[in-house]
Amino acid sequence: MRAVILEAIGKPPRVADMPEPQPHTGQVVVELKAAALNHRDVWIMQGKYPGIRTGTILGSDGAGIVDGRPVLINPSLNWGDDPRVQGPDYEILGMPRHGTFAERVAIESRQVVDMPGHLTFEQAAALPLAGLTAWRALFTKGQPRHNDRILISGVGGGVALMACQFALAAGYEVWVTSGHDAKIEKACALGARGGVNYRTDDWHKELQKRAGHFDLIIDSAGGAGFGRLATLVAPAGRIVIYGGTLGTIEGLSPQLLFWRQATILGTTMGTSQEFAAMVAFVGKHRLVPVVDSVWSLEEAPGAFERMARGEQFGKIVLKV
Repeated sequence: MRAVILEAIGKPPRVADMPEPQPHTGQVVVELKAAALNHRDVWIMQGKYPGIRTGTILGSDGAGIVDGRPVLINPSLNWGDDPRVQGPDYEILGMPRHGTFAERVAIESRQVVDMPGHLTFEQAAALPLAGLTAWRALFTKGQPRHNDRILISGVGGGVALMACQFALAAGYEVWVTSGHDAKIEKACALGARGGVNYRTDDWHKELQKRAGHFDLIIDSAGGAGFGRLATLVAPAGRIVIYGGTLGTIEGLSPQLLFWRQATILGTTMGTSQEFAAMVAFVGKHRLVPVVDSVWSLEEAPGAFERMARGEQFGKIVLKV
């Protein structure tokens, strides 16, 4: 079967012929129709991820068919018994085990759920990893309350956009940041109240002037800008961070946190229960994940280049 593999660290992924998956007891084979890229795939390609094995089929997100039934794959594997934190056997589909950038994948039957009927395969493939991460960050960790004002940084990425869509569907006031004005405009078209470009000087002061303080801030970047985000948190507010694109956090004033009784919470991925709740929410509200572009499996190297450049608004999807 045709698949996209990590040939070597630092080199673009390669489309190759791979053996058919051989399911073990308790597994099913999903005939994939679409799969979606995540920043995780690019970081693996760049060697910025633990446990990398060359020759592995990449990809965490996938939608396809099992026994005539359209399904989604939950890429969060072996979470463990404690819903607060993943256990020692936890892993994410697509490294070190073979992932979804292929014509077929073998996966435990408990990892597949019915696909929301209003979605196409391409839209559904955009949902799993980003949707699960956003769900846990927003609802499990962030625990928004009635009339909370929410800020989501880096809108345009898959998780940030899903968090934006979830928060809007739940009735919250949402503001965003981005390094691109066009992405802010697109987020406002989805329903966000407004946003600022974090590449401008004193963007945090402009945002505070326009919106005030935020009860919940969801961030994926860290870095020097995190200290500015902390100036925007309201008393008893929460900052949830699910990524570290910009690296080590510097310039964070502890006074901003302890005097305001604020909390910083870390999160990644989520449990099978959270995945089921997320998919049910998407079905109830008929939410449609934002798809940036659709590429063929053979065009995967170009899709990776687009992801690495950060040009996308929404998910980059491979049509299998």
